[in-house]
Amino acid sequence: MKEAKYYKNLDNSTVQCLLCNHFCAIGKNKTGLCQTRKNINGKLYTMVYGYPVAMNVDPIEKKPLFHFYPNSLTYSLGTLGCNFACENCQNWDISQAGSIEKIISKMDDYISPEKIVENALGDDCKSIAYTYNEPTIFTEYALDIMRLARSNGLKNVWVSNGYINKKVLADIIPYLDAVNIDLKSFDDEFYSSNCKAKLRPVLENLQFLKQEQVHLEITTLIIPGKSSNIEMLAQLADFIVTQLDTDVPWHITRFNPEISWKLKDLQETGDDLIYEAHQ
Repeated sequence: MKEAKYYKNLDNSTVQCLLCNHFCAIGKNKTGLCQTRKNINGKLYTMVYGYPVAMNVDPIEKKPLFHFYPNSLTYSLGTLGCNFACENCQNWDISQAGSIEKIISKMDDYISPEKIVENALGDDCKSIAYTYNEPTIFTEYALDIMRLARSNGLKNVWVSNGYINKKVLADIIPYLDAVNIDLKSFDDEFYSSNCKAKLRPVLENLQFLKQEQVHLEITTLIIPGKSSNIEMLAQLADFIVTQLDTDVPWHITRFNPEISWKLKDLQETGDDLIYEAHQ
């Protein structure tokens, strides 16, 4: 385990994680909502540093980023855990794995930041993508990789839910070249019920990223009956235009219940919903 970078002590036994906007207060021998950070004797430790569970070479368009080094390859990695609990998650086997400390204790290979960069260069990748689960919950690992990547001529890409603490985001931005934020809805109730989070911090971080001139693209999954209301989607599009810019790409994607963590009783997103959202 590695001591976490972003936390403070509340008392002799309780710490507060400062990584994302949940700001979890974590008692002794307990973990936060993302299940990746544990309080051991008044110090907070990250259990996932150096232990990615998914590594692949992907086309950059798969992130999806359609306007950032198109037709290039990106070395993608992710760990266990997530600070959201989205019912529609398609990577739920790693994001909602549970018993993370136990799982990692059985993993053999620690993979250093140096090895990740070496792999990316060896696979002729233009960038490294921090993806599959929420990269915020492995920020310490990601930052160490990002610094090395930058010094070796590689770009850094985050695929994120945007719930990161703004102060932490400010530390990442100097090494961040592009980001795709999953803006799941423009309805705070949806964020509360489906993701166990809040909308406002995501909107504020989108504005901050645009202000800092990070290449930004946005994705919204159209879930029938959940995030398919056309008036809501029009409000979301209006936010992009008025609060970000007309040059921010917006990806609208189809929900597939077969690979969803929950919501398996819903229908797949029909063409009519996708085209209506597009209009």
